Amino acid sequence: MGLCGGEGSEEREREWEEAAEAVAYDSCTWPPPVVAVCGPGNSGKSAFSRLLLNTLIGRYKRVAYLDTDVGQPEFTPPGFVSLHVLEEQTKDLTMIYLRPPKRCFFFGDVGAHRNPKLLLSYIFGLYDYFLQELYCFNETDNPKKSAIPLVINTSGWVKGIGLHVLSEILRYVSPTDVIRLHSTSEGKNLPDGAFWLDGHQGDSRVNLIVIRASQNSPRQ
Repeated sequence: MGLCGGEGSEEREREWEEAAEAVAYDSCTWPPPVVAVCGPGNSGKSAFSRLLLNTLIGRYKRVAYLDTDVGQPEFTPPGFVSLHVLEEQTKDLTMIYLRPPKRCFFFGDVGAHRNPKLLLSYIFGLYDYFLQELYCFNETDNPKKSAIPLVINTSGWVKGIGLHVLSEILRYVSPTDVIRLHSTSEGKNLPDGAFWLDGHQGDSRVNLIVIRASQNSPRQ
């Protein structure tokens, strides 16, 4: 597959595949999982997210993707936050494809530092739209909706304002699963555990999965 570069890449690929399959197949169909992928820059978040999308599409047929990374978004030009609905697996997981969003906002910057409050309002608005229009909490919730999971791509800026924005996103969304990519450079990593709660009320029963970061990721 070639997603993980560097020494021990085969072991990392197996670890990534196991993590993606655990999220997709070890969970109940209802409610579908809401998964946040987090980690420092150059850790392979985009590559893992593409693998996770493919795995979830294999089970659910349709998957929503909320891209909160205005600096290196997956399917749009920089400066946008966007919500996508994907129905086809990506054949080449190393390639990047622009796709029309279901809904998007133009933030106009590649980082959150100038106006984190505005950025968060856009992200929360997209998530609210997902809940109202797409997400089904149970089989009898709405016959017009189908079981559709959500993958949330986050920024690689995980210190200072970046950590604040990420924590606000996770508290607002309350994901069922959080994938945390762990770098060998300890100073770059996110805090351990459910760091986004840190005294705040919230559901601490989240399924937290820690996987090794890619050592040679072309993006992130």
